[in-house]
Amino acid sequence: MNKIQILTIALLGTLFLFCINPVQGQSEQGLEKILSLSDVVELAKSQSPSAKLASTNYTSKFWQFKLYQSNYLPQVSLNATLPNLNRAINPITQPDGTVTYIPQSLLTNSMSLNISQNIGLTNSQIFVSSSVQRMDIMSSPMSSSYLVNPVTFGISQPIFGFNKLRWDMRIEPIKYEEARKQFNEDLEQVAIQASELFFDLLTSQMELKIQKKNVENSDTLYKISYGRFNLGKIAENELLQMELNLMRAKNNLAQSELDADISMLKLANFLKLPSDQKITLLEPNLVPDFRVDEKVALAQAEKNSQAVIAFDRKKMEAERDVIKAVRDNRFSANVVASYGLSNSGSILQNQYSNAVDQQQVRLGLQIPIIDWGRAKAQIRTMEAAQEYVEISTAQDEQSLKQEILMLSKQFEMRRQKLLISQKSDTIAQKRFEISMKRYVIGKIGITDLNIALQEKDQAKVEYFTDLRQFWHIYYDIRRRTLYDFQANAVISNKF
Repeated sequence: MNKIQILTIALLGTLFLFCINPVQGQSEQGLEKILSLSDVVELAKSQSPSAKLASTNYTSKFWQFKLYQSNYLPQVSLNATLPNLNRAINPITQPDGTVTYIPQSLLTNSMSLNISQNIGLTNSQIFVSSSVQRMDIMSSPMSSSYLVNPVTFGISQPIFGFNKLRWDMRIEPIKYEEARKQFNEDLEQVAIQASELFFDLLTSQMELKIQKKNVENSDTLYKISYGRFNLGKIAENELLQMELNLMRAKNNLAQSELDADISMLKLANFLKLPSDQKITLLEPNLVPDFRVDEKVALAQAEKNSQAVIAFDRKKMEAERDVIKAVRDNRFSANVVASYGLSNSGSILQNQYSNAVDQQQVRLGLQIPIIDWGRAKAQIRTMEAAQEYVEISTAQDEQSLKQEILMLSKQFEMRRQKLLISQKSDTIAQKRFEISMKRYVIGKIGITDLNIALQEKDQAKVEYFTDLRQFWHIYYDIRRRTLYDFQANAVISNKF
């Protein structure tokens, strides 16, 4: 190989390694996922099991609504019997009126096309049909005949009966709107679950950082104390106390590592991430700067809440049940009328051109006479149920208003408390740093240092507790009102 070939191979090898190394670095870096609170919430809404369950529930309600809508659209059906063979001994009426049992072999084929349409306002049904039937007598000689109904128009009209179609027109759209609101609320509930798991892991990771820092500080202080003990500047009791602090810090660190791993696994499972996914969370440092007006919150809850729609739906269903009980237990009638053309003969084509008209009118009656108080009991039962619904929904409406008012007040209180605890945490951290420096130079004792350490850790825990509670109320009031007060917009999650 000449020098040019060697240089070419070396250059290609260098480029190959250069291209591979960045890819390997990206894959290693990709093992760690850095997420903010909003990232976790959006992932939960899109791919968590709870979000999938909410979507499935909404899908079921959506197709129920489509089923209701189909009741008011024309229904077209084709019915056929191809063939129907009947070999039997049948009673045949003779011209003189006597009946003779004669063996017969009949082959019939029939087909009908039917179109029907429900009329919700009148609780009636109109229909149009066309049918043809062929009968073959399988004897010697074989004969065939046709029965043709080219077209038949008709109507079925209940009188004084319960109009289910009309009530469905009032209730079913409300149920569908309720399902849409429920879907939005379910996703906001998913956001609450996600925020809880987020802060579980964030708190665990914060605790882990604290314990790691405590181990470092305790180890440094123990070494300093050991040197000071050898110089005779501190007593053995203080040295033993520093060693005990170091052992406790290491034990707390081991527990914090276990808690962080468990919290990370729970969050990864909830977000449908790989179980070995390493997650690092970003602390939400910015507190949303907006207010929740009580009147606006109540107005938006009354407008958007699934519960408010459910109140109206329950009242309407209770009223429907009472009317149904009354209508089902009194006089009712049903009129069926039809007009059409019909003909029969041995040649199919001739039957359509020479068809004759036919009419049918039928009146059915239902008249209760004696039911031993059954009708009265059913009506009174439905009336009692209606009264119960009225009372319970009134209480639920009042409870909902109280909850909205309470959350509105708590939101502002929690926001102010969070700002205070955030400031307290900063002060406690700074105080501990100063105390540690003063202990190193011998200005304070171990007791004062331990107090500063406990206050530092306690302030951090209180800050994260207030942070969790603030965001919990934030997402809870969004779920209750389906309103984003930060963006001043109604919440409507896309399905």
